Amino acid sequence: MTGLHDTTPRASAGTTAGPAVPTIAASARDLVVTAIGTTLPPAPGADGWFDQRAELGRGYKKLPAACQYLLSATRRALAAAGGGLESTPEERRAVAVGSNHGAARIHTEVDAATTGGEAHLISPAAAPYFSPNLIAGRLAIEHALKGFSLGVHTPGTGGLEAVHAGLRALRFGRADWLLAGAAEEPPPADDKALALDGTPEDGAVALVFEPASAVAARGGRSLGTVTARVFCLPPAAAAAEDGPEHARRLLAAALAGLDLPRLPADGVRLITDGSPVADALARACEGRAEPVTAGSGCLGPVRQVADALGAAEPRLIITAGRAGTVAVARVRPAPHIPLSPMDSPTEGS
Repeated sequence: MTGLHDTTPRASAGTTAGPAVPTIAASARDLVVTAIGTTLPPAPGADGWFDQRAELGRGYKKLPAACQYLLSATRRALAAAGGGLESTPEERRAVAVGSNHGAARIHTEVDAATTGGEAHLISPAAAPYFSPNLIAGRLAIEHALKGFSLGVHTPGTGGLEAVHAGLRALRFGRADWLLAGAAEEPPPADDKALALDGTPEDGAVALVFEPASAVAARGGRSLGTVTARVFCLPPAAAAAEDGPEHARRLLAAALAGLDLPRLPADGVRLITDGSPVADALARACEGRAEPVTAGSGCLGPVRQVADALGAAEPRLIITAGRAGTVAVARVRPAPHIPLSPMDSPTEGS
């Protein structure tokens, strides 16, 4: 992630393989969502809702569930995307995925095997996932996404941060095609180190982003646009007497970056975990934001974005993590293009 933020904007021509390669340093406004893929349980806490063998086939059993969900959601997104992946060179395809607990279960199993003197029992297929970044890495390998592969693991905001960082990299010419989203699975209930605030999250959401010009050239369609900003409101500053005013100034700067002169009168959702940071943001919104209870991971905000792409009116999604990171996403659906049932964000398979 650091490398992306430190990247100096550069001409795409110097990073591509040949003259036929599209080299598009797109502005955020020019990047559109062309597909949504979701793999979500039919109800919170549902068991046995995902059949990895039926969804993915053989060879995926040992992967973390969050990785299986993400692979499944991506397949659905690609089926609806209309050929953008195939027409983009491998080195110009990229992925950015947020996850807070997607590798927690496998980490617990690896820890238990290691401390119990049974490290030889760790599955070779599972061992690589000791790095949570490999949830996105497996996706990159499977679909030849060679532009960059980015994992973001900030509590609460990791999913929207992945969208923000991925779009920023595209704007700087790092790639031309992006799969961005989030994937989570509930960590082991008996792992006290992972005591959670909020309902455990389960599932994945995958969004495909492409330059509007490339989509138009192949006769594709846009589902809308998503732009995002991220800032930090330290918990101590949020809890201070002037915390709401501090939050208001930071939020105003983020809105300006999203080409919004002020907070909209409606269509604003604040995903809140009840922390001082979220409370300061709520007061800064002066009652205009509809509160949405945060889950334990970073999937909920991305799911809100997917839902907003199917809505009739634009929405602003704000999510604040108790550690101080705040992410704001402006979603503008393409109202002139009706979504088919296949494209709509839906639950389950």
